[in-house]
Amino acid sequence: MSAFTVGLTGGIGSGKSVVAKLFAARGATIVDTDQIAHSMTGPNGPAMPAIVTEFGAQYADAHGALDRAKMRALVFSDPTAKARLEAILHPRIRDAALAAAAAATGAYVMYDVPLLVESGTWKERVSRVLVVDCPEDVQVSRVMARNGLAESQVLAIMANQATRAQRAAAADDIINNGGKLDALEEQVAHFHDLYLAFSAGTITIPSQRL
Repeated sequence: MSAFTVGLTGGIGSGKSVVAKLFAARGATIVDTDQIAHSMTGPNGPAMPAIVTEFGAQYADAHGALDRAKMRALVFSDPTAKARLEAILHPRIRDAALAAAAAATGAYVMYDVPLLVESGTWKERVSRVLVVDCPEDVQVSRVMARNGLAESQVLAIMANQATRAQRAAAADDIINNGGKLDALEEQVAHFHDLYLAFSAGTITIPSQRL
């Protein structure tokens, strides 16, 4: 595994998943923490016993997986529930992500972390933070079209995520995904070349982030 790592993040509807696929196509190893989280909370997943102990058996469905609708409702209604759930999931996700990275064969590892800024600890674990950014109205329209949600529901989700300004402040690099795919691919190609140079040591990573 390369010692050079990137933390990829972006708000809902930013197109972060598309960006991750474009980097993967160029040879980066993508470690998707969202997929890891889903495996942790799937049928008889490794986090489920702790979740059932903490929240009760009613938060597991008939297959032994997390009942996401019930948990989502609880998190929105109980301010402490989110922190309690994260206390169970985050250490397990981190350990699984590090194990996946240790087995990686790509030129560098890119951690796909939806809540990188919100978690507060990922920035210290990666060499660079790459944020996928787009205007908020674009986020809303994309998620409404993709998930069939009402505008109010999308705005509620966004309100529980870091703001554009907070993500920008945490970023070393930013990809603008408010336009066309061609422009997106050009930006990905640029940063991939930069990350290859960082990984190979032909360019020194700045000691102080911009």
